[in-house]
Amino acid sequence: MTDHPASPRSFSASRPLKGRIAIPGDKSISHRALMLSALAVGESRVTGLLEGHDVLATAAAMRAMGAGIERRDDGEWRIHGVGVGGLLQPREALDMGNSGTSTRLLMGLVASHPITVTFVGDASLSGRPMGRVIEPLSQMGADIGASPGANGTKTLPLMVRGLAPAIPLAYRLPMASAQVKSAVLLAGLNTPGITEVIEPVPTRDHSERMLRGFGADLQVETDADGTRHIRIRGEAELKPQTIVVPGDPSSAAFFIVAALIVPGSDIIVANVGLNPTRAGLIEILKQMGGDIELLDARDVGGEPVADLRVRHSALKGIDVDPAVAPSMIDEFPILFVAAALAEGRTVTTGLDELRVKESDRLSVMATGLKAIGARVEESEDGLIIDGTGGDPLPGGATIAGHLDHRICMSFAIAGLVSTAPVMVDDMAPVATSFPDFEVLLAGLQGAAGAP
Repeated sequence: MTDHPASPRSFSASRPLKGRIAIPGDKSISHRALMLSALAVGESRVTGLLEGHDVLATAAAMRAMGAGIERRDDGEWRIHGVGVGGLLQPREALDMGNSGTSTRLLMGLVASHPITVTFVGDASLSGRPMGRVIEPLSQMGADIGASPGANGTKTLPLMVRGLAPAIPLAYRLPMASAQVKSAVLLAGLNTPGITEVIEPVPTRDHSERMLRGFGADLQVETDADGTRHIRIRGEAELKPQTIVVPGDPSSAAFFIVAALIVPGSDIIVANVGLNPTRAGLIEILKQMGGDIELLDARDVGGEPVADLRVRHSALKGIDVDPAVAPSMIDEFPILFVAAALAEGRTVTTGLDELRVKESDRLSVMATGLKAIGARVEESEDGLIIDGTGGDPLPGGATIAGHLDHRICMSFAIAGLVSTAPVMVDDMAPVATSFPDFEVLLAGLQGAAGAP
C-alpha cells in the first residue's frame, strides 16, 4: 500500500465541460463513520462511503483492532462495533499509507485503550509532523514514542501505548486543527469524566456532529469572542447508526473551478456537502465572480447538502480573508489555479498550515504554476497571484506532484486551460481520495461533444 508504480498523465486544453456528475463521499465523514461505528455496540450501516486508499486504511485498522467490517455488493458497508473501550491489540503495525487523518484520529482512539499500536505510513506521511497530536495525548497519559523528523518534528513510524483509564484534560488548541481536536475528543470517549477542547478558531465540526449522532454526551459553548468550548463525557455507550455520506466538497472543488475557468462550461455537481465549516471555497469563488447556484438544498444526516450548478465565469482577483482558511484549507491549491486565470491580483495570507500537508503546498504550487507560465510570488504564509484575465496559461511543463493528490488534481485542471499540454508526473496518488477523478473529467468533456 505504501508504494505504487508512477502513472504520468498529460492534460490538454479542453472543450466546454457539460453534464452532471456525482462525486465521491466526503473523506472526513467517511473516516469518522467507520471509527465511531466500530466503537458502537451493534451493527451500523453506511452508504456513500469514499472508497479511496485513505479511508480503506481506516477500515483495515478498525478491523485489525476487532471490529467486523464488510462491504456488500450494493456498496453498503456494515460495521459490527466492539463498544467504547473494546478495541483489541492488533497483531502487527497499522499501515496508514498516505492518510494523516487516519493516523492522527486513530492515535486519539488508541490513547485511552490498554493496547500498544505501531503506526507506519508511506514516505510522504512519514515526513508529516505528529507532535501536535502527541502533546495532548501524552498529557492524557498515553506513552508515545515517535521517530525524529526534520527540524525537530516527531514523525512516523511511531508507537502509542494507551492508558486506561486515561486522564481527562482541558486542552486549548495552539493552532486551528480539526484533526488535533478530533484526536482529543476520541481519546475522551473512553476517559472517565469530562474532556474539554478549547478552540479559539472554529474548524470543521464533523466529529462533534457525528459523536452526538452516535449518542455521545457532547456539549459546545461559544464565548463572546467566538472561542468554542467542546466538552465530552467519557465512558460513553455509542449506539449504531445508519449513515448516508454526502459528497466531498474538497473533491467537488476541482470540478467547480474547472467549470468556472474552461470557456463555455455548464455543469451540475450533485450531492455536495455544504457544512459551513467546509464551504469557504464556494464563498470565495462567488466573491471572485463565480456563477455557482445551489439547487435542492437539503439536510442529510445532520449535514447540509445541495446540488451545485456551475457555469463559466469571468473571475476577478481578491484579497482572501485569512479567517476563512480553516473552512477551505484543502482547497487552496485549486483556488490558486482559479486565481491564475482571474483578472487582477489575488492575495492569500495566513496559510502556514499548507506547508505541513502531504507536501509543502505553498512552495509546490508556486513552483508548478510558474513552470506553466503563471505570475506567482511566494510569501512566508501565502501566495500572490496576478491572473491572465481569462487567457490560457502557456503550459508546456512537467509538474512534480510530490505524491500529493490535491497538487496532482490541481495541475490536471490547469492543463485544461493551457495552450500547451501540462504533464503531471504521477497521478496514482489521486486514488487516496478520488479514484474516479479522471473518469468523471473525461465524462464531462465527452458530454460537451454529445448531440
